[in-house]
Amino acid sequence: MITIDSLTKKYGRTTVVDDVSFVARPGRVTGFLGPNGAGKSTTMRMVVGLTKPTSGSSTVTGRPFAELPNPGREIGVMLDASAQHAGRTGREILTIVQQMLGLPGRRVEEMLDLVSLTPAEADRRVGNYSLGMRQRLGIATALIGNPGILMLDEPANGLDPAGIRWMRDLLRDFADRGGTVLLSSHLLREVEVIADDIVMIGHGRVVCEGAKSDLVRSLGTVARADDLAALRRALHAADIATTVSDEGGVATSAEPGLVGHVAFAAGVALTELRTTEGGLEDMFLELTADTQREVTHPQKKLRRERTAA
Repeated sequence: MITIDSLTKKYGRTTVVDDVSFVARPGRVTGFLGPNGAGKSTTMRMVVGLTKPTSGSSTVTGRPFAELPNPGREIGVMLDASAQHAGRTGREILTIVQQMLGLPGRRVEEMLDLVSLTPAEADRRVGNYSLGMRQRLGIATALIGNPGILMLDEPANGLDPAGIRWMRDLLRDFADRGGTVLLSSHLLREVEVIADDIVMIGHGRVVCEGAKSDLVRSLGTVARADDLAALRRALHAADIATTVSDEGGVATSAEPGLVGHVAFAAGVALTELRTTEGGLEDMFLELTADTQREVTHPQKKLRRERTAA
């Protein structure tokens, strides 16, 4: 289990991570999401002591990372697959880790086989690896100590579709066998498929946290009525905030059942009542809208040059 308690990191007057708290639990995959610059990587670096927090704390299996007697056997970490010695071979890198952790030599071959690096690839210098091969080597390095916890930053980066499926199955199996997985990724569809829990941050602060099933289900409700104004008055009287949806209905974060009960009690006949369509991507874009570089409005659309006929 990874416990993060009020972690904060400031560089001068800039706060990169702002009072972040959450728990990544055994037997579950926790998706750690946020836009570029939201503070995900800095949070992970603080957990393993690579970045000193300004305040707050974190523990791995109940102890600070620095107090773990043999950290590689407790937590497997991959924060930057490209940060590997380019002049060494993949086999050499794994052998060094195997010896540092006091593991039997057979673990090197076991890991190479697990991540599908061939003997020829294992004996190639890492500087000649593709990004996908570096990712596989990074996963092998994280798993070689047979840890109970994995903390991975963008592990599917550079993998082809088959590799992404392999990664997903590997992490799902790890969690199903009781392991803890903390996973940061920009591939929201993959996170939606594999994650049990979601922690989302923006501007360094947690904006959303909980079980994925609860969070995605709570995207909201759209209702329609012949008397739309009466419906909105009834919902507002019940302390339910509303907006007018793009399709001309009433949108709210309340559950459909509650909206239906309020409308019935007010004598408002509904002509439509449904949950908001969407998934993790919609929730991500909605909750982190003020942190996005991309803004969708007419003046930001790409203008097509007209050519003479």
